[in-house]
Amino acid sequence: MGELYLCATPLGNLGDITLRALEVLQQVDLIAAEDTRHTRKLLNHFGIHTPTTSYYEHNRQAKAPLLLTELAGGKKIALVTDAGTPGIADPGHQLVQQALSRGHRVTIIPGPSAVIAALVISGIRPHPFYFQGFLPRKAGERRALLAELADDARTGVFYEAPHRLQKALQDFCEVWGPERQVAVARELTKQFEEVSRGSFAQVATHFAATPPLGELTIVTAGWDEAGTRCSVHGGRTLAAPAPRGRPGHPSGADSEPGIDEGRVSGRGPVAVQITPSPATPKQIREAVGALVKAGADNQSACKAVAHALGLPKSQVYRLYHHS
Repeated sequence: MGELYLCATPLGNLGDITLRALEVLQQVDLIAAEDTRHTRKLLNHFGIHTPTTSYYEHNRQAKAPLLLTELAGGKKIALVTDAGTPGIADPGHQLVQQALSRGHRVTIIPGPSAVIAALVISGIRPHPFYFQGFLPRKAGERRALLAELADDARTGVFYEAPHRLQKALQDFCEVWGPERQVAVARELTKQFEEVSRGSFAQVATHFAATPPLGELTIVTAGWDEAGTRCSVHGGRTLAAPAPRGRPGHPSGADSEPGIDEGRVSGRGPVAVQITPSPATPKQIREAVGALVKAGADNQSACKAVAHALGLPKSQVYRLYHHS
């Protein structure tokens, strides 16, 4: 029988590849990749010439039988995604199930994972946690999912695309409340790695003014930690307690990312701590306008900006509507 290797690859920094992963990629008969062009950059960097074939969401039904035939012939196949550990936010788990059902051996070559990397760097309690994957694209489905998860006390980890981040953060604000704590990790292990920490309202306002680029992982506090406020001191992320609570409970009882070829040596992330700061009337109007442009209604946008800047909502509302 054949052997299927689940081979983790770097999130961005090529130096994060493991020696065992390099050995496996060199010795297998075939590499099944999410994007062969992307994987070829990694292989070329390390002088690996193993043949590749594509295996991704839209061709998995046609490609899986061919890979299983190769395994039945005794071949060794490495499964990789564009970055991180296969089988988490891709169709790898389906190939694993099919290989196991046919008696093939499946081996894990562990390594980088955006889920774990974002979780531990977020500054939010790392366990217990759940990984939800990508949020639904449709607003109604996304809000319905967030409503189901609103009472979950566990830390949540989500993937999101840059062009949908602002609408997702606005939905978090409205469904979970603007004061819940969140960390958005961008471009993990790459040259422009950044972690933005604060309340949903603060982070939403930050990204409204600075649209994000690159791959994103969102880490959210559970509802019983909704009052926890993060701050950065001496290069470390600390948590200082604040009054707890969440919307509706006034008593207060509380698709993995891409490779950066030019990055081999590591450096620390840029920690963006979102804290209330003085703002001019023009900046306030621009922040509200950016949220409205992203899809928020005027009232919700004014409320989010007011929370982010520590201002009365009425003041923000007057500035925006009487400019």
